[in-house]
Order: sequence, then structure tokens, then C-alpha cells
Amino acid sequence: MLFERNYGVDLGDSSVRIYSALRNKSYTEKNMIAARGREIIAVGDKAYEMYEKVPNDVSVRSPMAFGMISDVELEEIVLYTMLGKIDPMLKLGGTFYFSVPLDMTAVERRAYYSVVNGHWLHQNRVYMVEGPIADALAIGINLHKNVGSMVVNIGGQNTNLSIIADGKIIIRRTIPMGGRQMNEAIVSEIRRRHHLQIGFRTGQRLKLVMGRLKDPQKEARRVVGIDSVSGLPREEIISSAVVNDGITNCVNEIAQEMKSFLERTPPQISYQIAKEGIYLTGGSARLPFIDQYLSEFTGVTVNQTGLYEASQLNGLIRIIRDTSLRSWVQPIRQRKI
Repeated sequence: MLFERNYGVDLGDSSVRIYSALRNKSYTEKNMIAARGREIIAVGDKAYEMYEKVPNDVSVRSPMAFGMISDVELEEIVLYTMLGKIDPMLKLGGTFYFSVPLDMTAVERRAYYSVVNGHWLHQNRVYMVEGPIADALAIGINLHKNVGSMVVNIGGQNTNLSIIADGKIIIRRTIPMGGRQMNEAIVSEIRRRHHLQIGFRTGQRLKLVMGRLKDPQKEARRVVGIDSVSGLPREEIISSAVVNDGITNCVNEIAQEMKSFLERTPPQISYQIAKEGIYLTGGSARLPFIDQYLSEFTGVTVNQTGLYEASQLNGLIRIIRDTSLRSWVQPIRQRKI
């Protein structure tokens, strides 16, 4: 339809990514809300800027937890705010394609319907696409003629392992390990070694700047934190070795799960995976040398797709543009009373 509004939406633990077919453009903002009680102070990127900088009576948090919607009302506010910037004429309704986690309950599915048919958004059609299918379409895997492919998505709080064959997800596993746990591990390692408490945002910056798996290059950064003994602010020089030790513990857990996952895979499919390699995507796949590290651990080539956190949104864009791919789309409807 000429005036139909189609949106692809990836609700991530850290960021919301939306594609507007009408404008043929993608938009990204942090999936966070700052509130004082029931009063909303800031949404999206503005709320993230306030994280770890607010008084005790103000909370800054994400409406998502481990890939699931934990607060429907707050997530609707985030989405409504972003859509208002994209297209002010929201009352005409539209069609939303969500990338969703695996193994959702009926209640968790309805949460996606409620997010775009609640207090502020109405009369919208809602469809869901399983995250690994969206990843596979973005990577370019031919789902119609697929003998067996393994996709690993390392996200904000979860890592999803999936094996796709004949257009279906035949084996799947989700482990609670991702970028957030890496940040927390860096914070814990610095506290243990230097008796210095730093914020999680600082831990994330150290990960992005100095996280170098398998890289012998050594560097250091000066950070400011709170002394664990005196409770006073102080500076400390943090080496890349400390940062990498924190990251490595998390990556080793992911690698071990990948190895066990492959061992449970049927031989004919594991043979095909060994031939074409494992596809790696997700925001936390940005860590330098992580593909080489996982490849050495598992004994299988790991292909860095380069799509990172935009992977699932790119898969949704393909579905919106190509109606022949709609067979992998499932509708989400309002619960009948």
C-alpha cells in the first residue's frame, strides 16, 4: 500500500534499532529511561548520558533484561519517543516486524504486541521474526537451500547459538553472557587487583579501547574511581592485561559452550559447518581478534560477518523489502478474552 508504514524493530538490551521503510532509513538510540518515580526525565541517548551520574531518587535503566521486555510501559515510551522523531503521524497505524528471542512464552510474545498497541500507540499490526533467522538473512545464508549453518550472536546480555538447516532452527541455546558481563568482569578485576571501584560505563570504555584478545600489544589508561578502603576518589593506571583478563574469562565461557554445542550436532551437519565455518555477529563481536580466539578454541573457522549489532535489523529490512521471505514471519495478535 502507498501509505503503509512498515517498520523493522530490534529491541536490544542496550540499544533500540528501527528501520522505516517509508523513509528508507535506520535509526538507533540507547534503550534507556531516566525517571524520578512516575516522572519521565529523559529517554534514549539523553537518558544514557545520565547513567551513573544521577542522585539516588532518579533511576536510569533499560526496559529490557536478557533479551526480553521486562517493562512493557517503559519500552512503549522508548519506542513512542523514537517513532515521534521518525514519523509524527503515528495515529495512522503501521506494520511492525520485530526480531525476537527464541523460546518465548505466550505472555512474552504478547508483550511485543502491547508495546505498539498500548497507551500511546494504537492500531498497529505486529509480526515477529526469530533472531537467528534474521541474522541468517542478513548474513546472506540461503534458507531455501541450506544444509547446515551455525550462527553465534554475542549481544548485550546474552549469547545465542543456533544451527539452521532446511530453513529451520534445529538446535538452539542461549547463555547469559554478553557485553554487559564483560564490562562487569573488567570492573571486578580492577576492584580485586587495585582496590578501586569504577563505573560500568568506564569498564565498557576500557573494553572498547584496550580489549585485545590474542594481541601482545601492551598499553595502559589512567582512570578515576573510588578507593575501596578509604571511600575517596583516586586515580589509577590500568594496564591492558587487567582488562584482557576480565574479558577472557567471559569469552572462554562462550567458547566452551560453542565447543559443547558443536559436539552435540549431528555429524552430517557438523561436517557442513566445518566446511563453511561459524558465522559470528552481535554487538560484542566487535572485540578485536575474537574470531581468531574462538576459532582456535573450537577448532572450526569463525567468520566475522562485520554486521555486529545491526545484523538482525538488516535481516528485517530484507524481509520488508522482499515479500518472498515472509514465510519466516509469524503474526502476534491480541489475546482473546
